[in-house]
Amino acid sequence: MHCKRIISGLDIKGDRVVKGVRFVNLRDVGDPVETALAYQAAGIDELVFLDINATYENRGTKVELAAKVASQLSIPFAVSGGVRVLDDISALLKAGANKVFIGSAAIADPALIARAADKFGSACIAVSIDAKRSGDTWIAYTHGGRKPSRFDAVTLAREVADRGAGEIILNSMDRDGPLSGYDLPLTRAVADAAGIPVIASSGAGCIDHFYEALTEGRADAAFAASLFHDKKLEISVLKEALRQRGVSVRI
Repeated sequence: MHCKRIISGLDIKGDRVVKGVRFVNLRDVGDPVETALAYQAAGIDELVFLDINATYENRGTKVELAAKVASQLSIPFAVSGGVRVLDDISALLKAGANKVFIGSAAIADPALIARAADKFGSACIAVSIDAKRSGDTWIAYTHGGRKPSRFDAVTLAREVADRGAGEIILNSMDRDGPLSGYDLPLTRAVADAAGIPVIASSGAGCIDHFYEALTEGRADAAFAASLFHDKKLEISVLKEALRQRGVSVRI
């Protein structure tokens, strides 16, 4: 049986890990290397390094800091934020990333995904979609959730999959921070449209939320940050509870 994954992330501002609610009111939660090692010891399956201001500040990802974190890990490690051209992807893969998430650049130039997949392989190329409900659909946003794009999230998911993306991390802007549960209709719609693995992100507040995302939401993986950062749920406890409910996870 295919194992579902539990993923967390390091939202990076400056050289520190931060956390906020709906991308604002950020608070410092620790050193990137120390935080990453603590997650690895706790049993997280993968980590995502997100340079949250890179695109907004029109600069590349902090490659040296990402490399410093990657050098200490033995679990899969992905990097996101400020990825604009093939050279950015190459630099991050050389720095130790197993996978690179393309966000705003994938919306500005969807053909970048195909070029990247051709050069590096689909397994290394993923797309980050920040989505916010608008009527009966969800609009994909760019620049760290600051600017609405021309795409709805479901259409964008289908297009990036067609162009060779190997995975999507789906961030619900409406659910980011309050721990009220994943946006299941959004997650299910994107998973069904894309046909590639989808990581549900934003909203996890309890074990039930993970279970719902991985079953009803049809997500391949579930991402959480605040819940783990604040020690409100132990990863080992979560995995055992999911296993007891019939979800195949890495213990």
